[in-house]
Amino acid sequence: MATLDRRELANTGLKLSCLGFGASPLGNVFGHVSHADAVAAVRLALQLGINFFDTSPYYGGTVSETVLGNCLHELNVPREDIVVSTKCGRYIDGFDFSAERVTRSIDESLARLKLDYVDILHCHDIEFGSLDQIVNETIPALQKIKEAGKARFIGITGLPLGIFTYVLDRVPPDNGPPEWHPASSELKSACRAAVSHCKKKGKNISKIALQYSLMNKEISTVLVGMNSPKQVGENVAAALELSSLGIDEDLLHEVEAILEPVKNQTWPSGIQQP
Repeated sequence: MATLDRRELANTGLKLSCLGFGASPLGNVFGHVSHADAVAAVRLALQLGINFFDTSPYYGGTVSETVLGNCLHELNVPREDIVVSTKCGRYIDGFDFSAERVTRSIDESLARLKLDYVDILHCHDIEFGSLDQIVNETIPALQKIKEAGKARFIGITGLPLGIFTYVLDRVPPDNGPPEWHPASSELKSACRAAVSHCKKKGKNISKIALQYSLMNKEISTVLVGMNSPKQVGENVAAALELSSLGIDEDLLHEVEAILEPVKNQTWPSGIQQP
């Protein structure tokens, strides 16, 4: 039976399934998810070889963490069989990257997840805070959390690529769309055209998008939000199909041509930084 690839995450020693389970939908972010559906989705993900689960206290105002924790506990999943990541600094009531808040945040997250530690703790969407605070206050607090054994590894997340070099150049190395989407109307229009083109050919653009991302072996894992066994099964099948049959090159080139006018276009995110 074909299985999902496991890829090493940089030099951490962690081996992640190439397809990761994004748990934000479990927080009812895109609509209500019943407890039964949540458990069934996580169970099938585990059975099909997914070992990486990502969440955040921001997703659904802590609901995602709580539901994921309940699912893993109910399924009695051995801790060593899974890689769990969560985040800190972004919450349903706003952003707070202070040392005090992120230190308290990890304890709250661990309680909801029913875990003694997470494998990865990310500072969430740092472009919405002061990058100098991230460097001088938040990262040192995360280092202490790691030293306390509550997180095996720490990291940062955000959209603008420039924030990563700003922060990473200033800290010591760590050893070890919906309607509300902010994309431009031009970008949304191009994406709708690509979706329509795929539908006309009886294809699913989500599948080819996932396979396109999985083709880059430099990327350890591709996180995809999932909230049902159906979605889990479709995503795993797409990943396995890529390993055995490859991607539909003709369709990929057609989609790339449609999206060429908006290639690399993004959108503003966060507050203006120095």
